[in-house]
Amino acid sequence: MTVKGQEVRIGTCLLVGDIDKMVHFYRDTLGFDTPWNGGDFAEFETASGELSLFMYSRETFVQAINEGYIPPKGINQTFEIALWLPTFADVDAEYERLSKLDLRFPTGEPTTFSFGIRNFYVADPEGNLLEIGSTHES
Repeated sequence: MTVKGQEVRIGTCLLVGDIDKMVHFYRDTLGFDTPWNGGDFAEFETASGELSLFMYSRETFVQAINEGYIPPKGINQTFEIALWLPTFADVDAEYERLSKLDLRFPTGEPTTFSFGIRNFYVADPEGNLLEIGSTHES
């Protein structure tokens, strides 16, 4: 089979330094279900299907590709994960819920843009950006 964009499912893997802490955040704070019970790999259940969001230990991964381990610092500016909610009101409610926790919001409160997206950004414990937004006002 040849890769064709319309026929390919995309999965996002976070290479993580502290998988226990990261699973706790994605499972317990954001509410993603996972059968994870320890180890170097965790998969999360999403509406996008199998292996759409998963984690792998960064230290184990760099050994597999024969590279050195260089831990990241600050906000990861190389990608984001977008979590799309049904409506603008859902975005606001999620911001209110998360803002009561000790989390980083690099852009502050939700904003509605002229191109039709309402969103905010939150950083996970290792500095990966999550865009939490919606394209539907109601």
